[in-house]
Amino acid sequence: MNKKVIITGGVLIGMIIIFFAVRGSQNDSLTDIMVEVKRDVFNVNITTTGELEAKNSVKIMGPSGLRNFRIYQVNIQEIIDEGTEVKKGDFVASLDPSDLTTKMKDAETKVEQENSKYIQTQLDTTLQMRQARDELINLKYGVEEQEIKLDQSQFEPPATIKQEEINLEKAKRAYNQAKENYKIKQRQNVAKMNEVGATLTKARRELEGMAAMVTSFTIVAPEDGMLIYKKDWDGKPIKAGSQIGVWDPVVATLPDLSTMMSKTYINEVDVRKVKAGQSVEIGLDAFPEKKLKGKVMSVANVGEQRPNSDAKVFQVNVQVAGSDPLLRPAMTTSNSIIAKTVENALFIPLECLHSQFDSITYVFKKEGIKTIKQEVQIGDTNTDEAIILAGLEEKEKVFLSVPNGYEEDEVILIPEMDGKRSQPEAEEIEEEPEEEMITLPNGKKIPASKMKGMRSGGKRKASK
Repeated sequence: MNKKVIITGGVLIGMIIIFFAVRGSQNDSLTDIMVEVKRDVFNVNITTTGELEAKNSVKIMGPSGLRNFRIYQVNIQEIIDEGTEVKKGDFVASLDPSDLTTKMKDAETKVEQENSKYIQTQLDTTLQMRQARDELINLKYGVEEQEIKLDQSQFEPPATIKQEEINLEKAKRAYNQAKENYKIKQRQNVAKMNEVGATLTKARRELEGMAAMVTSFTIVAPEDGMLIYKKDWDGKPIKAGSQIGVWDPVVATLPDLSTMMSKTYINEVDVRKVKAGQSVEIGLDAFPEKKLKGKVMSVANVGEQRPNSDAKVFQVNVQVAGSDPLLRPAMTTSNSIIAKTVENALFIPLECLHSQFDSITYVFKKEGIKTIKQEVQIGDTNTDEAIILAGLEEKEKVFLSVPNGYEEDEVILIPEMDGKRSQPEAEEIEEEPEEEMITLPNGKKIPASKMKGMRSGGKRKASK
């Protein structure tokens, strides 16, 4: 009887061992990749892509003043290759002068018309003034005739003498009025000539300005340097056939390569973390082995909508420390802005984090031969990892993914958080105000209040 009990007990123990071994082997066969909880310096990094450009550059301008001739856009007819080393005075580009040529022909016609009008007005005023002078002479003769008649009527009856006196007075009055009218007419004709003369001068000046503008349609380099095309409104460099506007007639630039900037854009979620003076680690896509240092110089106060993007972004300018002959404008950079540094921090990869009821964040932790769902409290995060404030200890091992068979296990809560946590009832979830959630790369959601500004997306790293 004792022998049977011993045998039965041994069989049961063996079955239990086999059960746990099989379960463990099944889990191990799937994705049982575990990582240790690390303690080290933790950097809250914001990673973004930028483009190099010179901090200072000389602009190569197209013709200015085109809007004075009602020309607002000009096509680039020809332009030398980007990156060409040019000397002062070298040919850079030529613009299409067809619009200006048409305007010049119209201006020549207008000059001829205004010149004809000037001559016609000159002849008219000359004739009018001659007629006015002849009239004055005739009226003067009329006064003299009336004076003679008055002298001859001295021995006539008093009525006749009175009539001659009246006639003389009328003649003098007509003569005086004609002299005043002559002065007024003279001023009128002078004003007419000034008007047509000013119109003619304006037409001639416009034609001369257009003729001088023709030479500026051939653009030359103002200084020595390497030619860099101007970016169009869509961010693409201009080329032959592109248009330049009169409000910003820049064709290209000659950059000063001694001081370079990386121009990048930060989304509106992360821009509050970025401030002038923060350190930046810069990588070059063209030279992956080269690592540079930089510093945030300025952060835009107003967001903008970039092409092919739905989110608002803010421009951030990063100055590259020192100089390097390998740096060239328009090179693509990877910028890692160090927004915050936490000393002696516990942290794990973001892939280890999961959520329950949208309020409890937990991990799958290895404890001896068991696997448990452990609640954790998280702090700052970066694109790859999150700081653990409570729930884990250094060198403990957690799973990078959900181990098979443990999805429905109960979460072991952190005792010191019992008074701070309020887990809603199932039927009350719809009545509670919805908290903003952030989706992790593994599809899980984490409350924004716990993530403290965690960015969604980005590459994930983990050590096996």
